[in-house]
Amino acid sequence: MNINEFVMTNEVFIRMGVFFGVLGVMVLWEFVAPRRVLTVSRTVRWVNNLGLVFFNSFLLRVIFPAAAVGMAAFAGAQGWGILNYYAVSPWLAVVTSVIVLDFIIYLQHVMVHAVPVLWRLHRMHHADLDIDVTTGARFHPFEIILSMLIKFATIAVLGPPVLAVVIFEVLLNATAMFNHANVRLPKQLDRVLRWIVVTPDMHRVHHSVEDDEANSNFGFSLPWWDRLLGTYRDQPRAGHEGMTIGIHKYRTTREVSWLPGMLWLPFKGKISSYAINRREWSEDNEQ
Repeated sequence: MNINEFVMTNEVFIRMGVFFGVLGVMVLWEFVAPRRVLTVSRTVRWVNNLGLVFFNSFLLRVIFPAAAVGMAAFAGAQGWGILNYYAVSPWLAVVTSVIVLDFIIYLQHVMVHAVPVLWRLHRMHHADLDIDVTTGARFHPFEIILSMLIKFATIAVLGPPVLAVVIFEVLLNATAMFNHANVRLPKQLDRVLRWIVVTPDMHRVHHSVEDDEANSNFGFSLPWWDRLLGTYRDQPRAGHEGMTIGIHKYRTTREVSWLPGMLWLPFKGKISSYAINRREWSEDNEQ
């Protein structure tokens, strides 16, 4: 059995093992060294956030049984994509694919902030009144489906190896839980790490209620895109303990922390502009 066959056969177990492993480590870390005092019942948020995670996982398996890995195998068999068309070293193809896929996720993240109808889906993720490890997997089912379709299109054009797609998916899930976690890192360590990976302090700025802060630090795994493309912000104005998490307009537990309210959130209110280049928040700005 070659490595691609091994990965295809065990992809679900690999992803589940990493997911529960990282989740366990981050939960323990949050209890031992929390960064912020939480404002909402942890039980309420975790039951609903994790309930949404399992629902989304089930939905994806029903709609896309083979998921992104299956698409990569299909593209390889058909000879689709740049990396299948040209003779590229297998390991160079893996590294290139992981980096390109991460860049596409960055662009997707910017897009869901810039396009009003897509922001309505994505604001469910931002509406969480606290930010911790469970926030990292809290996305509306429609956004999850959209994200998978974007991955399919990217894989068809790029032609990444199956191994690269599995590595990317595992890293994306692991770093999303890490950088959303309510954990404290020494400042010096954080300063070094955020050149390599998106850290909790770096990403927490993105969950601020302030528009200019929420429209920054879009990276999930690699921090380079924000620095290169001008969307990087070092720290929140109010500090990490003093900043407010969430969206100004939605502040009740029922609408943002209970599953029925979370699922209905994209359909509330009129469609209004959400300019990604806002520099100041005012009462007239709707999120």
